[in-house]
Amino acid sequence: MTGRPGGAAHGGPAGRWRRRLIRVAVLGLAALLLLSLPWLWTTIAAHGHRYDEAEAPAADVVIVLGTAVTEEGRQPGIRLAGRLETAAELVRTGRARVVLVSGDGGGASGDEPAAMTAHLTGQLGVDPRRVVADPFGLDTYDSCVRAREVYGVERALIVTQSYHLSRAVALCRHVGLDVDGVAARCTGCESTLLMRKAARDYFASGKAAWDAIRRRPPAIHSPADAAITTALIP
Repeated sequence: MTGRPGGAAHGGPAGRWRRRLIRVAVLGLAALLLLSLPWLWTTIAAHGHRYDEAEAPAADVVIVLGTAVTEEGRQPGIRLAGRLETAAELVRTGRARVVLVSGDGGGASGDEPAAMTAHLTGQLGVDPRRVVADPFGLDTYDSCVRAREVYGVERALIVTQSYHLSRAVALCRHVGLDVDGVAARCTGCESTLLMRKAARDYFASGKAAWDAIRRRPPAIHSPADAAITTALIP
């Protein structure tokens, strides 16, 4: 007796391949969901705390996160320049009083906080007395923790490009820093660059979540620094 054609096909090589493809698809979707959980956490945690420059609320301190510098480490790159321009505008319009520039003082491209400070005070006209530099903000998490633990900041704005903003806000709020994020300018940034950075940030959210879960201490320990308090004195 011959079996039904459909049953034979279902149990034959074609049926086995179909079942394998279904299993692979299900496992792929599960892996994608698992991979997306940290990104979803940063997005949800930052909800309601992201602003455009024109709509930003007020805070005594604005934190600017460092990134690559150019010109032998003396000038900010295009993305960093946009962050500094946004921070300077927040100070100019009275929505912030002091700028905390936080970055890697010994980075591969140069001294980020030094270049940031020079650009703010030289090119953008911010009062040098209102700029404080943290040379040990080696990554976003360290910048958040050190702002809170070393410089005593409790409430702040944080400035970075939009692709990075949710991760920065989520990390800072997780470590007890009451922040609102302000999307930085990026004049001249190519769309391909922003897409690459957004993809990188998507995967970086995994490390961010792991740092947050285990409450990793910053890479560099420093004693309490009263520079922000001093800078806020009228």
